[in-house]
Amino acid sequence: MATTRPPPVVNFITGNANKLAEVKAILEPGITVNSQAVDLEEIQGTIEEVTRAKCRKAADIVNGPVLVEDTALCFDAWDGLPGPYIKWFQEKLGNEGLAKLVAGFPDKSAEAVCTFGYSPGPGHEPILFQGRTRGTIVPPRGEQKFGWDACFEHEGRTYAEMPKIEKNKVSHRSRALEKLQAWFAEQ
Repeated sequence: MATTRPPPVVNFITGNANKLAEVKAILEPGITVNSQAVDLEEIQGTIEEVTRAKCRKAADIVNGPVLVEDTALCFDAWDGLPGPYIKWFQEKLGNEGLAKLVAGFPDKSAEAVCTFGYSPGPGHEPILFQGRTRGTIVPPRGEQKFGWDACFEHEGRTYAEMPKIEKNKVSHRSRALEKLQAWFAEQ
């Protein structure tokens, strides 16, 4: 008689309730998502370097399997900046300020990048899963409840204008999590 394996369990390291809700909506029930709010220092570097460093540190602190995320918003006019530093740009400037950063440029295109790092525990090299979505930086539209969603337009609508279920089908986060799900299915 074949036994059914229980779903894998990950400790998603975040204090952001919106991120946690999106990750749970996309992964569960196939992967059980627990959450821990751990304050992790973020190094300066590429998206991948930042994610790997956060994942290693989280695995050491939690002493077990962890999932971390780093999100970047890369403006083409700014040669990929603010990139992994978007959190601080958004906190200081808000969505209107982000839109103003590209106002003087003819090219307002951007790429939303989400990189998840998974580690089974301390001493393991993190495995990265990255998703990307092309879009445009626009003056904010829709509810301004979640980061820069209101100023990132994908196929005619900002993330903030999309129903959550629709956003979760096209977002950079969902594309990264699809890769994570496929990896777990192969294990």
